[in-house]
Amino acid sequence: MTLRDDLAGLVTMKRDVWATSKTDLWATPQDFFDRLNDEFSFQVDVCATAENAKCARFFTIADDGLSQTWAGSCWMNPPYGRTIAAWMRKAYESSLDGATVVCLVPARTDTAWWHDYAMRGTIRFIRGRLKFGGHANNAPFPSAVVIFLPLARHDAEPIAESGTMADECRRVRPPIDPTSGVA
Repeated sequence: MTLRDDLAGLVTMKRDVWATSKTDLWATPQDFFDRLNDEFSFQVDVCATAENAKCARFFTIADDGLSQTWAGSCWMNPPYGRTIAAWMRKAYESSLDGATVVCLVPARTDTAWWHDYAMRGTIRFIRGRLKFGGHANNAPFPSAVVIFLPLARHDAEPIAESGTMADECRRVRPPIDPTSGVA
């Protein structure tokens, strides 16, 4: 066996561990949730199982949280697989109808769902990697909290199908006025 073979095996092994998971459900760490709950006083966990629900009121897979009306202060830690875009869209749209939705999501800033929805909320990047419930190690990905605050539907900008990066950035955060003294 050559050094090249050894390195190829390591790269393959590392890629397999990083790119796959046995589940797309990552139970929210309780202490992490408690700090956010102190701030937002959650009324409903919109995407839970009976075992990992963080609120007395919660929607399970059987309840189909995507088809429910989200109101009040909502907690969302969605499945991190292919359906995450649908969950983020529902979170954003529910904020247009008056809900506050706080989302714990992987910080996948290169994805369409991130640009289409996450960038429309307030984003708090989490330093380090969370250790999700039921997992021996920290997550293999960075996380972020995206907060969608209630907006009146007529005040919200429509979701554009196309646009420039500068337009998207201006929509997320207004430019800083260098004369204001505020950074």
